Amino acid sequence: MTKSVILQVKGVSKQFTTSQILAVNEVSFDLKQGELLGLLGPSGCGKTTLLRIIAGFEKPSQGTVELEKEIVAGEGHWLEPEKRNTGMVFQDYALFPHLNVADNIAFGLKTKKPRPNNQQIKDRVAEVLQLVGLSGFEKRYTHELSGGQQQRIALARALAPQPKLILLDEPLSNLDVQVRERLRHEVRTILKSTNTSAIFVTHDQEEAMAIADKIGVMERGKLAQIGTPEEIYSYPQCKFVAEFVTQANFLQATKKDSLWCTELGQWCIDTPVNVREGELMFRQEDVILEADEEGVTIIQEREFLGREYRYCLQTNSGKRLHARTDIKTQLPVGAKVRLDILPQTAQIFPLY
Repeated sequence: MTKSVILQVKGVSKQFTTSQILAVNEVSFDLKQGELLGLLGPSGCGKTTLLRIIAGFEKPSQGTVELEKEIVAGEGHWLEPEKRNTGMVFQDYALFPHLNVADNIAFGLKTKKPRPNNQQIKDRVAEVLQLVGLSGFEKRYTHELSGGQQQRIALARALAPQPKLILLDEPLSNLDVQVRERLRHEVRTILKSTNTSAIFVTHDQEEAMAIADKIGVMERGKLAQIGTPEEIYSYPQCKFVAEFVTQANFLQATKKDSLWCTELGQWCIDTPVNVREGELMFRQEDVILEADEEGVTIIQEREFLGREYRYCLQTNSGKRLHARTDIKTQLPVGAKVRLDILPQTAQIFPLY
């Protein structure tokens, strides 16, 4: 069964009057019913501005936003945020401290048209509290909740009016690592159980890959690549995506016959790039290290990460590279090593 398109963003750009640079630059994508899209990128790349345009807190300079086949922004159309069938979860949760949990969740229901009666509101509050695993918390106030509980209440409040689209602005960034890891699974499970479409902004690669069905990687206002987490990680379409998502290594390479030659060796890389010079990209986990007194690479640092080691390496030319190995590969700092890669996972990017 083909899923219907809930959201269409077409050629959206945004330029603030105080800047000559486009904060969002001709971004286009579709979002289907029940899909979860992660907008991933570094600070200042335009991901939050794009989210605010979709929410209705900013007007696009050009392009259109269509929600359920209705233009809500652009081409002379504008629909206020409160009239769009969307829910919003903010980075700081934005819960009302003077209201208890039940009243926080009920807030959006009381402005819904047609307005549900008091019993319907009470039933819906109980329903979403059960959904987020916080039944029995109705009478508590925000200061009596942990950060993770506050975030789940914020999600419950957004879900209560049953919007077609939920927008989340770095929803887990204020939480400690263990809570974030648990909640990212819970957030995905909750959204999937309600078949709610969602867009969430994050700068955390692991968070995006754990929650999203699709990831849109943004760079300087542009959508550099959009695809499934597997596509983004395994087949980055540009150097920026490879660097930001996979923290890949790069070596200058020259093609000689069928081989790509670098300062560390030569490999046969299957690539569609029709150039003689480029950059060889290989991921940290695709590096094979062996102790070798005649090696041209030296281990500068070693980090123990529990399930693996992360090595910082330096070549004779001063190039710094990184490798991740299982804990069986234990090499001392200062050791000379021979570096090999898995050529089937490597890529060539052209020099610009």
